[in-house]
Amino acid sequence: MILEILTPEKKLYSGDVYGVQLPGITGLFEILDKHAPLVSALDKGTIKILKSKTTFENFTITGGFVEVINNKATVLVEGAEEV
Repeated sequence: MILEILTPEKKLYSGDVYGVQLPGITGLFEILDKHAPLVSALDKGTIKILKSKTTFENFTITGGFVEVINNKATVLVEGAEEV
C-alpha cells in the first residue's frame, strides 16, 4: 500500500508501507494493504506507520482527514511532526 502524509506546507511522508494506525475521532483504527475505499476524519494523536510487521515510524498530528482508494492512503493533516 502507498501512504502519503501531507500538510499545507509540505509532504511529510511518501512510501510503500505494510499498514498505518490512525487516531479517528471515535478511536484508533488501522488500514492495511488492499483496504476498502474509505474517507474519515482524524483527531489529534499519533499516526503509526507500519513499514513492516516489526518496524514502524510515528508522527504526532493535530487533526485532519484520510482517504483510501486504489490501495493508496492519503492523509491530509493541519500540522504534524515526527516523533
